[in-house]
Amino acid sequence: MLNNTYIHITGIGAATEQRIWGCGIRNWEELLENHSMIKMARNRKRLLLSGIAESVEQLEGGNHVYFAKLLASSHQWRAYRHFRDETAYIDIETTGLSPQFSKITVIGIFDGMETKTYIRGINLQEAPEELSRYKQLVTFNGARFDLPFIEQEFPGFFNHLHTDLMYPLKKLGLSGGLKNIERTLGLSRSEETAGITGLDAVRLWKRYERGDDEALEVLIKYNAEDVENLEKLIEMTYPRMIEREMACMVNR
Repeated sequence: MLNNTYIHITGIGAATEQRIWGCGIRNWEELLENHSMIKMARNRKRLLLSGIAESVEQLEGGNHVYFAKLLASSHQWRAYRHFRDETAYIDIETTGLSPQFSKITVIGIFDGMETKTYIRGINLQEAPEELSRYKQLVTFNGARFDLPFIEQEFPGFFNHLHTDLMYPLKKLGLSGGLKNIERTLGLSRSEETAGITGLDAVRLWKRYERGDDEALEVLIKYNAEDVENLEKLIEMTYPRMIEREMACMVNR
């Protein structure tokens, strides 16, 4: 959907984007060829066309930072499919809820094929190098939780596109927390982790600190299921996100 997005271009708002969609133009290339269909002031159209030409060039060059800077956070999910092969699904575990007074215990990173786990006191310091390999991050409630914690732990690491699934899923009527949404969509957890909550994750870490290695194994498995299910969730719901966005815009 990124190549049918215009609201990142200077002077172009939601109403203009709606008009373009209403003309049946499916992507940037079609608009460049058929811009006479769009009626607007000459100066604004010049901005639109130059912005599209720049966007085409930047997307062809894989420049995710360009779109991360210009797209509002609430719309960055539109870029998902275009950077899908360079996406990390991430989730963290912590000792509490505040980045100022708590610390990360585990960072899970799933690239669509392999899950890597980074653990405080073992290899947590290696997580930024792994994260730097990706152009896009997918989280659930990451804007308010995961990313502030990571930024506190590793300042300056973040220049990624970011899809926080909590918000587009809520617009689809899917709410009540990650585990509830998983159940609604038919995604299951293993017997070892079924019913575990974020509070339980804190307790598991404390048990590990007291010498219980099995508690750490359960925590790692719980975290791995979180990140692996994020990919399943977005793949299941992304077409619905696009349908809803365009239907809402066209019907305004």
